[in-house]
Amino acid sequence: MEKEYKSPSLTVDGVMIRDYDVLLIKRVNDPYKNMWAIPGGFVEYGERTEDAVLREVKEETGLEAGIDRLVGVYSDPKRDPRKHVVSVVYLLKDIIGEPKGGDDAKEAKWWNVDHLPDLAFDHQTILNDAFKIYYRR
Repeated sequence: MEKEYKSPSLTVDGVMIRDYDVLLIKRVNDPYKNMWAIPGGFVEYGERTEDAVLREVKEETGLEAGIDRLVGVYSDPKRDPRKHVVSVVYLLKDIIGEPKGGDDAKEAKWWNVDHLPDLAFDHQTILNDAFKIYYRR
C-alpha cells in the first residue's frame, strides 16, 4: 500500500511600491474577508510562480507589471488558517494602469506606507521585508 503524502499549497504575492505608496486589495472572501492584503493567489498546476504572480496581480488589480526581484518565501504552517500555504513573494516594477478591484478583490488602491490598515495573513511582515529591499536601493 502506497503512503499518502500531504503537502502544502503554493501561492504567490506581488508587492507593488510607487514612491511611498504600496498597492493593496480588499479581500472578497474568507479568510480575512473585507481586510486589506497584498495581491496574490494560488499557483495553478503547471504554472511558473513568475507567471502566476503577474496573472494574479492583473486579475485582482487590473494592473500589468514586471518582476523586479524575489522578496522571499514565507512558509510558516500557521500563516493561513485554511491549511499550510507557502507563498513566493515578488517585488514588482514597471507598473502600468490604474488599479481597480477584480476577481477576489473588492477594491484595489494605493496606501501610504506610513498609514497602512491592518493587514490579512502575515502581509505586514512581508511588506516590512519588501520595504527594506525597495528603500535600500
